[in-house]
Amino acid sequence: MKYCFTFILVFAFQLLHAQDKLAVNKGQITGRVLDAATKTPVDYATVTLLKQGSTSPVNGTVTDTKGNFIIKNIPAGTYQLNIDFIGYQRKTFASVVISATASDVHLGSVPIAAVQNQLKGITVVGKAATVENRIDKLVYNAASDLTAQGGVAIDVLKKVPMISVDVDGNVQLQGNSNIRFLINGKPSSIFGASLSDALQAIPASQIKSIEVITSPGAKYDASGTGGIINIILKDSRVEGFNGSVNLSAGTRLENGSINLNARKGRFGVNAFLSGNTQINVHTLTANDRLSYNNARDTSSRLLQNGDNATARSGYNTGISFNWSITPKDDLTAAISSNHFGNRGNGLTYQEQTRQQVGNSNTFSDLLSLRNSNSHFNANAVDYSLSYKKTFKKEGQEFDVLLTSSNGKNTSSFFQQQNYQSANYRTSGSQSNNPGKDREINLSIDYVHPISKSFIVETGVKGVFEKISNQVATDTLAGSDFVPNANQTYGFNYSRQIYAYYLSAQFNLFHDFLSAKAGLRDEYTTATADFPNTTLPNYNILAPSAVISHKLDETQTIKISYSYRVQRPNYGDLNPFYNISDPHNISTGKPDLKPEIGNNYELGYNKSFEKGANIYAGLFYRHNTNDIQSYTTQYDSLNIGGTKYTNVFLTLRDNIGTETTTGANLYGSVPVNENLNLRSNMFFGNRVSTNPGNPKVSGFTYRINLNASYNFKHNLIVEVFGNYNASQRTIQGTRPSFAFYNFALRKQFLDRKASIGLTAANPFNKFVNQHSVLMGDTFYQTNLRQIQLRSFGISLSYKFGKLEFKKNKEDGSEQGPDLNQP
Repeated sequence: MKYCFTFILVFAFQLLHAQDKLAVNKGQITGRVLDAATKTPVDYATVTLLKQGSTSPVNGTVTDTKGNFIIKNIPAGTYQLNIDFIGYQRKTFASVVISATASDVHLGSVPIAAVQNQLKGITVVGKAATVENRIDKLVYNAASDLTAQGGVAIDVLKKVPMISVDVDGNVQLQGNSNIRFLINGKPSSIFGASLSDALQAIPASQIKSIEVITSPGAKYDASGTGGIINIILKDSRVEGFNGSVNLSAGTRLENGSINLNARKGRFGVNAFLSGNTQINVHTLTANDRLSYNNARDTSSRLLQNGDNATARSGYNTGISFNWSITPKDDLTAAISSNHFGNRGNGLTYQEQTRQQVGNSNTFSDLLSLRNSNSHFNANAVDYSLSYKKTFKKEGQEFDVLLTSSNGKNTSSFFQQQNYQSANYRTSGSQSNNPGKDREINLSIDYVHPISKSFIVETGVKGVFEKISNQVATDTLAGSDFVPNANQTYGFNYSRQIYAYYLSAQFNLFHDFLSAKAGLRDEYTTATADFPNTTLPNYNILAPSAVISHKLDETQTIKISYSYRVQRPNYGDLNPFYNISDPHNISTGKPDLKPEIGNNYELGYNKSFEKGANIYAGLFYRHNTNDIQSYTTQYDSLNIGGTKYTNVFLTLRDNIGTETTTGANLYGSVPVNENLNLRSNMFFGNRVSTNPGNPKVSGFTYRINLNASYNFKHNLIVEVFGNYNASQRTIQGTRPSFAFYNFALRKQFLDRKASIGLTAANPFNKFVNQHSVLMGDTFYQTNLRQIQLRSFGISLSYKFGKLEFKKNKEDGSEQGPDLNQP
């Protein structure tokens, strides 16, 4: 396999080199597109560049959310530039000259006027690049992701550079799982309950883009030592009524979504409803554990072979209202509801043997059958109210945002063990753990451009979080389950964060360097009413900086630093004991300390004349009080008066320090007008130190390749393959993971409708996961065989019409208001 990937890498760079021959001494054209009536930005307008006298485009782009556009790598010559958007009259610049003395053409603010008739059958060809590298973030535009159609957010994340996803849906950003997840730039309590389940409840059809921020600036919360992943959901600010419907059915996953958008004048409404269900997935497990008592004179061997079925379901719905009070004042209110859940049940055959060390005779051989099931449900309602004011000076903004997220979660389990020996009676337990999680955020931000090259940002924020839950446990006594008072308790936790930041964006040495630097101060108070738990207040100062330099119009190099903190979440803190498998128990730790991270990055980005792009980055990250899962082996463990034998207890804990160094590579190559190749690669080495234990070093890598081909008649085919290598952890090895997808999509009805087919791992029924867990007194091997093979079909349809009417107040034509909140 390594020779195959080496060949692909060399081949891709050869193609890139071939495109680079003419990529020097080129110019660029920049500008900002505005609605002529409302003076608001027009995003996703198509900007096309043609050789003067020709009808074939030679370059082009689309405007961003602030109406800005830039076309780079333009050879010297005379061009025609067209700006188009649905419902607007075309704006044409008949003669734009690029020369050695005028290589940077700035068109300034470009107003475009709305047309007055209703629109029908208009096709927009322009689209954003799949991956955009910006100074402070990487943006993955999910609209063109074929192999994720009919899937969920997890399937989209697998395609995003720098992100790794394992078979269970656990996400890492540059090798770190402590990530701050946002939806539309806002926090949600839905992520604190079960991140993997939450991400598998969001249909891919609802995702517009995913932003990856590995070195967040001072404006962002300092939370998340791995960085920030912001999931941007689809919406529309276009005048009139329009929407879309997406449906998919398959052998493993079914989902659907509907989006409705209406806007008239300065008022707009966006609404969506989506849901999905994952059909029962069977997982075969085989554990082989060898452990010793503390005296190491007796060994125990535990064999477990099981078949577990798991199903998931979820839905999301929401509505938002936007009122452009004036061209410079914007008010948006939104409410959304999220639900997801999973359920599992299975049978596990167990054999536990014991013998004296040095003696091959077994003095105990116990056979048993365990019947278990578990349920988890999470519900969250999120509210937000935002106000944005812009000023006459371009770039000057004042923002106020209030969000509230209210979550209700319930987890429960049942397990019963039946022994073949008459000397052991049937044992069992069942438990229910309802909980609530509420988080309120209030932030005020202000941006002031002192000059075109010097911008100051400042703001304050308050975060108020409260967690509460109850645990009720019953144990089997004879043939009945009776309440167990020793395993019944409550847990309440509150946390407040008060933050202030100041940052500046500026140029140095006659624009040789562009820089953004800032400092964020966060003061945290926390209380918990759990026995023997005391939580100190603490203050952190989180500096951040990024410096970039344009080597030429096609190449940029940047270096960045950020100070990050990972505060424990609901799942980390919850002291509930999950005893669905009495030999493998897990719990949380209420007095976890925050993890502190120092992140450094060096990145290089280059674009090529025919659309190719590469990015190469190096990073170094050092974490203290590192939060990781840690397993301890017990011969006997007493929990609330009940004794459990041969137990692995797993909890999240502060495990010394972790230092990770690595590299990211991304490349996109349009081989010709029909074939496009993309690949992203991650290589990292993690060194963990835990006082009293040996230092552990583990190297890993992830490589994927995406190929898409456009056939005639609006038919596109895509192939995607990914390989995550195994990695040494502080207590064993994490399993490797490989998967591959095939997809095709056919568009029809003037591209308003499409039908797609997908196949995931079609030639392998199971994905085999081999892992090892070891410590001073135990060694365990684990094999999981997980069903991932699936086939699916998806349908999508866009509908509606756009209307443009006179504004009753001033008689001007009223077109789309595309100002993003």
